[in-house]
Amino acid sequence: MSADADELRASLKKLNARATQAKMDLHDLSEELPTNWEMILEIAQRCHDAHAALMDARKAAAASAA
Repeated sequence: MSADADELRASLKKLNARATQAKMDLHDLSEELPTNWEMILEIAQRCHDAHAALMDARKAAAASAA
């Protein structure tokens, strides 16, 4: 396995962990509503950005594997 493949795998793992944490943060916030309702947009944006980065990285990985 090449160093590039290892780097890509490590990057995907980090992005996946970040996206999973963002999803859990959004879930936790939803369970606590209306407490901290002011945080909805911030946490939702963070969740959106994390998942967008993960999906982009997965597409790039698939393209490089093809």
